Amino acid sequence: MQAVEDHETGRATVERRPRVRRNVTAAIAQEIFADRYPAGQPLPRESDLCDLYGVSRTVIRESIKVLESKGLIRGKPKIGTTVCDKDDWNILDADVLEWMGPDIRNFDLLGCILEARRAVEPVAAEYAAERATVQELADLDRAWRQMQAAANDPEKFTEADVQYHSVLLAASHNQVFRRLSSAIHAALKYTLHASNVAVENREEAVVLHGELVEALRMRDKEGARACSNKMLDLAARDITVAQKALGGATAIDP
Repeated sequence: MQAVEDHETGRATVERRPRVRRNVTAAIAQEIFADRYPAGQPLPRESDLCDLYGVSRTVIRESIKVLESKGLIRGKPKIGTTVCDKDDWNILDADVLEWMGPDIRNFDLLGCILEARRAVEPVAAEYAAERATVQELADLDRAWRQMQAAANDPEKFTEADVQYHSVLLAASHNQVFRRLSSAIHAALKYTLHASNVAVENREEAVVLHGELVEALRMRDKEGARACSNKMLDLAARDITVAQKALGGATAIDP
């Protein structure tokens, strides 16, 4: 924090530094993911954390609140703050996925997300072939064309790819699938980004996404399901490449 002068009162006030708080929060989270603060064990004392990260107690307390809200730690009366078991972590949270970084390979999240997509997306595609509105088909086509235009830009390609799959789940007109879209959005973005960055040529993905759009236009339910399964097979191949790039040796079966 830094003292600044309030021009109206002439008094010194404290300016919060969210960047510092966020960096400290991320640093503590990364220590948890690296198992330097093991599950079931207490975090270092507040004063020790202040010394370790060179920040005030206020910054540490606010970071602890954030980490607790994401299921990484839990404060208990007379016990202190302890690290939660991995099963309690909110692994679909965008911040948690970002903080994991390369350590994500230790949790097999890319494989787990792909399994979840295999269970949902082909069925959603079949429903969308029957239920998608004209506007939803237009939105899907727009996202696909954005993927085409960004074929050489992994970041923009991923943005369009995430939008495409979000529209697809919504077009199923299944309320549970819609909710799942919201819940797995962060995880989907991470896994799509991992697979998109891992490959040099995204043309095959563009073609398959276009074929699914056409199957939905033709109200071809079997064709839509088949296209979705092909897309997931391609994703499995690309994610295996991504895992190897991250240092993981486990392959994902198509």
